Amino acid sequence: MATNEMRVPEWKTVLVLCLASGTACAIEPPPVPPAMQGPGMIRLESVKEAALTDAAKRAGVSRSLLEVISAEAVTWSDGSLGCPQPGVMYTQALVPGYRVRIRAGGKELDYHAGRTGAPVLCPPGRAIPPTAGDSRI
Repeated sequence: MATNEMRVPEWKTVLVLCLASGTACAIEPPPVPPAMQGPGMIRLESVKEAALTDAAKRAGVSRSLLEVISAEAVTWSDGSLGCPQPGVMYTQALVPGYRVRIRAGGKELDYHAGRTGAPVLCPPGRAIPPTAGDSRI
């Protein structure tokens, strides 16, 4: 390979071939190592803190009264981040992100995020679980 050629990672090549052929594929990109999480990438702890702040405001209670049920790195099956809005089309590619579930005053709040955006509260009944093989943190 010449020095100015770029090598496409194998999983991307397979994903492109699957998409082009219309074949159903289950391709999961490798996780992004911490050293490669540069500017614009957010970490789980930041997502969890933002979700706790929002949950406290919505519930009208102190953050100390909230319970984090789970906080995890996940892979969403598409660009909806597991919370599709009716009538909206989304990119059909795996999206690395986060899910934070919080109990606030008897209610469970489900926050979804990508690796580059703020968490969004997913209304009850709309959430779609992340893909299998998630890594809980």
